[in-house]
Amino acid sequence: VQLQASGGGLVQPGGSLRLSCAASGSAFSIVHMGWYRQAPGKQRELVASIISAGSTNYADSVKGRFTISRDNAKNTVFLQMNSLKPEDTAVYYCNARRRLDVLYSWPGFWGQGTLVTVSS
Repeated sequence: VQLQASGGGLVQPGGSLRLSCAASGSAFSIVHMGWYRQAPGKQRELVASIISAGSTNYADSVKGRFTISRDNAKNTVFLQMNSLKPEDTAVYYCNARRRLDVLYSWPGFWGQGTLVTVSS
């Protein structure tokens, strides 16, 4: 599985960005996709995730502002980020996990990361 993330950039506080992550390879086997972020000096944290059935999960810090969605036909996951804050500044990574990855708690596959900077 290969993941290609895009959509990061510089945005002012209160603005919006949409991240995309396209999966290729054995994408048919993916059952769980998520977005993580890592700010300078901090650990990588889960931002949002979605399973193939459509259920979603969000970090408390982004609930009500971010929305994760998935286009199964295109093997692509999106992260719509609204009302962005300076503390959302980070490198955002997409992650994909197959059924075995979930079953055995393996890390799955990672995209290359895309930088989101929220600053005036």
